[in-house]
Amino acid sequence: MKNTTRVVPAILTDDAAALSDMAEQAEKFTNYLQIDIMDGAFVPSKSITAKQIAALSLKAAWEAHIMVKNPQDYLEDFKKAGAKRVIFHFEATKQLPEAFDIANTLKLPVGLAINPDTRVESVIPYVDKMDCLLFLSVNPGFYGSPFIPEVLKKIKKFRSLHPDMETGIDGGIKESNIAEVAQTGVDYICVGSAVFMQDDPAASYRRLSELAAKASA
Repeated sequence: MKNTTRVVPAILTDDAAALSDMAEQAEKFTNYLQIDIMDGAFVPSKSITAKQIAALSLKAAWEAHIMVKNPQDYLEDFKKAGAKRVIFHFEATKQLPEAFDIANTLKLPVGLAINPDTRVESVIPYVDKMDCLLFLSVNPGFYGSPFIPEVLKKIKKFRSLHPDMETGIDGGIKESNIAEVAQTGVDYICVGSAVFMQDDPAASYRRLSELAAKASA
């Protein structure tokens, strides 16, 4: 039986105080977060660091979505900071085997993320090394970027090839399109601005979760 698609609040900020506020807010309505990390090189924007996350006393479990060049150099820091999982970009390193080896040594679950223009076939050789595949449905790096609907076809294609692999989607998802997204069979949907940039983030999260659950039932 298919699991209900779940919504994961995604925090993106370059301010440590804002990170603390958003995390405290989110912990009132969820027990799992994604925190976005950007280095200003792989993507234009720059955000908070593993050290700043480690300084918080997060009650919720969290994963890091690291949009950085050479992600293999960051894995140990995020393990120490308390990440339950680290998702890094297929496009960000030419040393993917090394990255997976480091994660394995650290006993750190890792997933791959792919940008909208990356073909599904590119990641197939690494399926047995990763915990999940995260599909970017925007060009990454900013809250509020426009949704790219063609990515939904990629999710369906990958799920037909690897139905047991956990899949997620991240970017541009809101009330108007979350049902269509959930109908792809994706396991989880990361939502940033449609939660945190609303007047009542908790109510927005609950509404999005209801829509996703109904569409994936």
